[in-house]
Amino acid sequence: MSNAKVDILLLGSGGREHALLVKLAQSPRAGRLYVAPGNGGMDAMAEKVEGLDAESPVAVADWARGHNIGLVVIGPEAPLVAGVADAVRSAGIPCFGPNGDAAQMEGSKKFAKQVMARAGVPTAAYRSFTDQESCEAYVRQVGAPIVIKADGLAAGKGVIVAKTIDEALEGVRECFSGAFGDAGATVVVEETLEGPECSLLALTDGKTVVPLATSQDHKRALDGDKGPNTGGMGVYSPVPEHLVSAEDLAAMVDVERRVVAELASEGITYSGCLYGGFMLTSEGPKVLEFNARFGDPETQVVLPRMKADLVDVFLACDNGTLSEDMVSWDDDWAVSVVLTSAGYPGSYEKGKVITGIEKAEEMEGVTVYHAGTALGAGGELVTAGGRVLDVTAVAPTFEEARSRAYAACELIDFEGKTFRTDIGLRAIR
Repeated sequence: MSNAKVDILLLGSGGREHALLVKLAQSPRAGRLYVAPGNGGMDAMAEKVEGLDAESPVAVADWARGHNIGLVVIGPEAPLVAGVADAVRSAGIPCFGPNGDAAQMEGSKKFAKQVMARAGVPTAAYRSFTDQESCEAYVRQVGAPIVIKADGLAAGKGVIVAKTIDEALEGVRECFSGAFGDAGATVVVEETLEGPECSLLALTDGKTVVPLATSQDHKRALDGDKGPNTGGMGVYSPVPEHLVSAEDLAAMVDVERRVVAELASEGITYSGCLYGGFMLTSEGPKVLEFNARFGDPETQVVLPRMKADLVDVFLACDNGTLSEDMVSWDDDWAVSVVLTSAGYPGSYEKGKVITGIEKAEEMEGVTVYHAGTALGAGGELVTAGGRVLDVTAVAPTFEEARSRAYAACELIDFEGKTFRTDIGLRAIR
């Protein structure tokens, strides 16, 4: 490994990107750090790049070349699907994130299903449709419960888990109505899988696949897994063996290796992070979805437990030299609670002043990752999104990590602060 400093451009503005930035900054190889667009917490750690369109391949590649960037890290999915990684690599600059073809694992649910079928990977049975009438007829034929998905990127929306046929038909109409833009032009209808969910992130250079620690997200807005689906209300890591057995974990890792190998056999090198969302069914793990990047909020509990030089690891993913011994794990537990704006995931107000973060971070093992924050006109920190902060605590026991995270949540204040009080309880047998 070289010891030369590397200037880094990180694309994104959420809690995931703040967690990536914190970990990258810990590397002895980290040089100047730039973020585009960043948020109220990231701006204090890195130079904010004004006016750069993170979804424009040409703009990102030109800016990176002009500023002698040695590594571009792409956080969110939209720039990946737009082909930003392709343009950056074509400019001779190392990049963390899959190329546009590989990113179709997230950019098109139909594409991902077809790859899974060819790789022999267990997943929900499905059909895809491009016209509303035949899609509705199929829904009436198979009945509910059933899952309706807009095929393309819908900013975390576009998945309707319908308990009744009426709900399913409403979901089909919503997709074809243009509510999700072009993402709903093709609609995927899936059988409903039963069981607990588990996320497994893996790093890969297109050949070697290094699984990261397991984590379990809580998607519903309200305690007891009630209310609407969200981008994630909280998460913990690792997932204990009474929920994910050694056999389950081995099966999940095998799935991710088979998918990367299948893509390679089709001429697509998948380099970056492959995120598998799994349902732990009575027949074993089945894939719910793949994402082409780190999960949010899973990253906020996985990275604090990871023992690795993230700059070296990301460069190895890019240049094809990734090895399993580059990553190891500490024995601590991590719990992250998401503080949201009142009304999320529906409409919510912005611009509420946030206080108490410094006090929360004085607690042992606590890090507050910024998600939807910005600096107000007077330099004060204000809310700027639905998911505002990820309050993460690391401790030797699960109970300790969980109680620290919630104690830290109580120290932070903003008008309309909302959070679930039951994050991680399912980890207790």
